[in-house]
Amino acid sequence: MDSATNVVVVMGVSGSGKTVVGRILADRLGWDFRDADAFHPPANVERMSRGIPLTDAERWPWLNALHDVITASINTDGGLVLACSALARRYRERMGIGRNGVRLVFLDGPASLIRARIEARRDHFMPATLLDSQLAVLEKPTPDERPLVVGIEAAPEQIAARIAAALGD
Repeated sequence: MDSATNVVVVMGVSGSGKTVVGRILADRLGWDFRDADAFHPPANVERMSRGIPLTDAERWPWLNALHDVITASINTDGGLVLACSALARRYRERMGIGRNGVRLVFLDGPASLIRARIEARRDHFMPATLLDSQLAVLEKPTPDERPLVVGIEAAPEQIAARIAAALGD
């Protein structure tokens, strides 16, 4: 593992596998895992549960909280894997993902597979009806963001292993 990296942000649209892959990766690395969804205020969760996309104004406090989580982790000796949609570049910038010590992993895959995953799950507030709005907002990371882009077609354990290998584990 590159000793300069102590935060990995696993990004992608809802249903791409961020949480499952992120948990496996964190276990593999011996790092803490946090899911950005846990930092949403109840009003945001309620909106999304009703199929209403968030506005940037509704996202800013959430993104500021995530910035603080990342900053705290950078300033410690431990490591953190954070699962977060981080759909738009301005959101990633607001979170401070471009800072030293932070590595971005983008879980990318076909919308049909992602939609099927969302429709099959029963334990998440995000309905499949919001996938189109997430895909519309998604700005795939560009090379200057140094993303590790990983396809989502393999099993989560295999995806996490590929990420760990690419990070130098």
